[in-house]
Amino acid sequence: MLPWTALGLALSLRLALARSGAERGPPPSAPRGDLMFLLDSSASVSHYEFSRVREFVGQLVAPLPLGTGALRASLVHVGSRPYTEFPFGQHSSGEAAQDAVRASAQRMGDTHTGLALVYAKEQLFAEASGARPGVPKVLVWVTDGGSSDPVGPPMQELKDLGVTVFIVSTGRGNFLELSAAASVPAEKHLHFVDVDDLHIIVQELRGSILDAMRPQQLHATEITSSGFRLAWPPLLTADSGYYVLELVPSAQPGAARRRQLPGNATDWTWAGLDPDTDYDVALVPESNVRLLRPQNLRVRTRRPGEAGPGAWGPESGAGPAPTQLAALPAPEEAGPERIVISHARPRSLRVSWAPALGSAAALGYHVQFGPLGGGAAQRVEVPAGHNCTTLQGLAPGTAYLVTVTAAFRSGRESALSAKACTPDGPRPRPRPVPRAPTPGTASREP
Repeated sequence: MLPWTALGLALSLRLALARSGAERGPPPSAPRGDLMFLLDSSASVSHYEFSRVREFVGQLVAPLPLGTGALRASLVHVGSRPYTEFPFGQHSSGEAAQDAVRASAQRMGDTHTGLALVYAKEQLFAEASGARPGVPKVLVWVTDGGSSDPVGPPMQELKDLGVTVFIVSTGRGNFLELSAAASVPAEKHLHFVDVDDLHIIVQELRGSILDAMRPQQLHATEITSSGFRLAWPPLLTADSGYYVLELVPSAQPGAARRRQLPGNATDWTWAGLDPDTDYDVALVPESNVRLLRPQNLRVRTRRPGEAGPGAWGPESGAGPAPTQLAALPAPEEAGPERIVISHARPRSLRVSWAPALGSAAALGYHVQFGPLGGGAAQRVEVPAGHNCTTLQGLAPGTAYLVTVTAAFRSGRESALSAKACTPDGPRPRPRPVPRAPTPGTASREP
């Protein structure tokens, strides 16, 4: 009996070490998933801009490890009707996909992005249409910032399917709308870049896409005031074990909720939670095949009425999605229609804006600005009745993203963003070098 007792103690010790984090999980796997590029190919984009965007997407996809059973890519055009340039699985190498992107033609027509998103959900990302279950799904939407139809509800439906959304805006799109459409956090998934500067973000965006294709940690998405969605990499299979998922309010350790999930599960949505509350989440893989350490996470639900990034439409349990964008302001509370940048100096520039005609009077404005290349953002408050301000303390020769937000009595806000550039500063003049006195002459004292 002694050998069996020792074996039992050894197994118990290994399990305890695994749950304490002493053992590591499986090594990171190669990227695997479905990646769709959604390009604005409508008449609102000039031929030059489309050519620059096409080259940008080609640079993104060329080094990707595409292949059967691994990473797949697709390209869809936005126009009056969506058009698939190539579906998932057609190209087995990044170079072949790059050649297809470069050969694609602009479709022109209206900018029906919402229709293209519905098409993507039903024809490309849905399992009923042949999409692979259980693999990461990523959408990269390149836009000039506008759409002729609502984007919010169909984008939310894609995110509800687990699609990670990256947005690259080359125009003057509404910052609040695009932030809400992108996956969270918006700082990582939303880029405002001039069409001639797209090459600057190629490496960073490609790295973010690959990270989304091979998640190795438990993470939360679609966070609302009453719930959130959890996702994790496939650590087990249906035959090798199961998961125990635990949810505990940080301030109430005794109010734990637990759920047992099959080994092939990779996501779960918690609903009916309290707003503005911290929750501790633990994912415990249970298996007789191998020992895996638990993964832990703390998530804070949003405040009631907070429409943060990725929170389009109603919250979990609030009923069916509305047909219009719940996060958009009513027509009588429209934000700035146009932003004008003037009086640009190396360390300052003037921002003016035109309020929408017929709009309700704003309680005030705030202007947020920060370098496009990254850095701290600053904010200036502008009282009601004024429509311009001068931004000071800027860096010479720097591109900035400037966002003007109108605040209304109802609590709603509406914003518009634009790119602004400061000119290079004057070069410092060289200091004169004093000449030595000529030999044989006396220097004159001052």
